[in-house]
Amino acid sequence: MPNLITLCTDFGLKDYFVSAVKGALYSEIPNVNIVDISHQIMPFHKEEAAYILRNAYTAFPEGTVHIVGVDATHTDEHQHIVVLLDGHYFITADNGILSLISQTIAPSKVIAIDQRISREYRLGAGYPVLDVFVQIAAHICRGGALEVLGKPLDKLYELKGTSPQVELDQNSIKIPIIYIDNFGNAATSLSRKAFEAVRKGRKFTIYLPSGLSFNTILDSYDAINDYTIPDIVKKNAGREFALFNTSDELEIAIYKSNKHSVGAASNLLGLKCLDTIQIKFFN
Repeated sequence: MPNLITLCTDFGLKDYFVSAVKGALYSEIPNVNIVDISHQIMPFHKEEAAYILRNAYTAFPEGTVHIVGVDATHTDEHQHIVVLLDGHYFITADNGILSLISQTIAPSKVIAIDQRISREYRLGAGYPVLDVFVQIAAHICRGGALEVLGKPLDKLYELKGTSPQVELDQNSIKIPIIYIDNFGNAATSLSRKAFEAVRKGRKFTIYLPSGLSFNTILDSYDAINDYTIPDIVKKNAGREFALFNTSDELEIAIYKSNKHSVGAASNLLGLKCLDTIQIKFFN
């Protein structure tokens, strides 16, 4: 039976919300292990939550239960669900947060949580993570079947505008920025594999909305440096470049970025979530 639960929310750390959820989990499952993925998601920012969750969950063992508390209010369009996906359990609202995972890995089970169950657990404070999601997680950790929680869904809601769009002539790709990290670097969901599949060995130019362009993509942050040049790290601080990041996806970055000194991609280059980058290919 699962004994590991992660939390990914937009609750922040100032208020009591995170500690209340943890306390409720310990009350229901005294020996459970709880790990924080993040509580600093921008409020209601589903794209940011999707990116962080997609890149974090694979580090956990199969059978882990992931509670996702971002834009989690139940609505007619976005009902509460529990999903078995890639060997992991996800409890969330059907609001698209899982779509970055489900685009490449089909869910094994998707259950819409019966509203009678939700009403039974609900405390009346409009706080579904604390009451409904905690109880669903406890049910899973006790070995309970997902099928008794509600009816199967055929498909998950998908976020729009988060995936690379290849032009019909295969000569360009438009890619949205879906995440700005703590260093101000701008990440996309364009993988190296997808990039090379369209590129087919051709030359390319990456265009930012500002007009800045790149014609090379580095393999790491440190690949910008030629260490035969004295003081190269200091000389390159603040220099912009494109790379395939630790998720092997295209990112626009500033070397040794710091918003308060040399600057970052988000402020120096004016990049923000859902801005579009374009790559054009030529012979």
